[in-house]
Amino acid sequence: MVDAYLLHETSHAALQPWRAAAKVAKLCFDPTLNPLASTNYGRTLVATCELFERSTRRYDKPAFGLTSTCMAGERVPITERVVWEQPFCRVMAFERALPPGVNPQPKLLVVAPMSGHHATLLRGTVDAFLPTHQVFITDWVDARQVPLAAGRFDLDDYIDYLIAVFEALGPNLHVVAVCQPSVPVLAAVARMEAENHPLVPRSITLIGGPIDTRRSPTAVNRLAQERGIEWFRRHCIAKVPPRYPGFGRDVYPGFLQLTGFMSMNLDRHVTAHWDMFKHLVQGDGDSAEKHREFYDEYLAVMDLTAEFYLQTVDTVFVKHMLPKGEMTHRGKAVDLRAIRRCAIMAVEGEKDDISGVGQTLAALDLTPNLPSDKKAYHLKTVAGHYGVFNGSRFRGEIVSRIAAFIRAHDQATRRPARAAGSERKRSAPNAIGGHPNGARLRARAQPAQLAPALG
Repeated sequence: MVDAYLLHETSHAALQPWRAAAKVAKLCFDPTLNPLASTNYGRTLVATCELFERSTRRYDKPAFGLTSTCMAGERVPITERVVWEQPFCRVMAFERALPPGVNPQPKLLVVAPMSGHHATLLRGTVDAFLPTHQVFITDWVDARQVPLAAGRFDLDDYIDYLIAVFEALGPNLHVVAVCQPSVPVLAAVARMEAENHPLVPRSITLIGGPIDTRRSPTAVNRLAQERGIEWFRRHCIAKVPPRYPGFGRDVYPGFLQLTGFMSMNLDRHVTAHWDMFKHLVQGDGDSAEKHREFYDEYLAVMDLTAEFYLQTVDTVFVKHMLPKGEMTHRGKAVDLRAIRRCAIMAVEGEKDDISGVGQTLAALDLTPNLPSDKKAYHLKTVAGHYGVFNGSRFRGEIVSRIAAFIRAHDQATRRPARAAGSERKRSAPNAIGGHPNGARLRARAQPAQLAPALG
């Protein structure tokens, strides 16, 4: 696998002159310079060059790019700020200049998947909650960018990070976990509940998460069962090649994860690129731009630490340790029966081909000591995996249901309104500066992450 990663890097470098030639060809057919640009021949050549260049380039992590939102009928600016940081993750706050008279709004942490794509894949998720919530998001760091000196990062570290973030963001926190993090978020809450932690989140919403993959198993789930953990160790792990800060680190490469995602719906991706080609030839710039925006995000991927990936595959997809009551964290049992205070909502998509129907619902069945009035479930018909956390169906129905669930279990909204203004004063302190777990995390400096097509 080391050779495969090196081969990938070498092939990318070898194509650099051809990508440059394609860009030059596009420039030569600029409409302001070449009259042939308006002909069918010119548009076809330009479309061919663009598709070649886009199909062979490396896509960098996109920006969130959220600059404003609408509150109380007024458009207010947004500023991004890092409020917590460790080697493998940082937490971003989206601070709004609140209009006068706006009541306190719930604090919401969106836990992004650590499964290949960047947290910016949830841009639409964050944007949908900004008018009604003070939003934070976990921004996981590409493992190939983390030096070996920073240490390891496995599933235990992932849970440590979550607990530390919950503590740093303070009381009356609500959490939304999208797909992969559903398991570690539920485990973190169970451990905090078992220790009667005062800062356990008031609610967690699990969206399309693999809590129990024995229910309605998908192709992803069956692959893990059929192959076993040793197959993944032999075929999916590589060392980060030179030129990256994480040189020598064992990782699950992002390009392999992307290959898995693409192969699941290859015909759809081929059709999308062919449609873009036709849009470019026909001069349909708006449709072509929508294609560019989607694939600029979708094709930007990150590496995961090998220990996190393998431990997650083994724990969640092969051995089903959480629903069996066999999962541990730092040698202590993760007992979901300990959850008594933190409300739980499960959201699933009827057409989800990654986390089948019933897998997330299992969280409600596995928490018998949580009162029924602290549980909620929503099955969105027609929606697929991405449709339950992004897009029109998510904005049109799911967001309002989650917001209502959060309001019902939010203590802060029942207190007298505080003076409105910038949220900067209420933001959490930087983790390195000193939340309760800061010293422990600095001492351990370990990471965490995920598995094949788990996101």
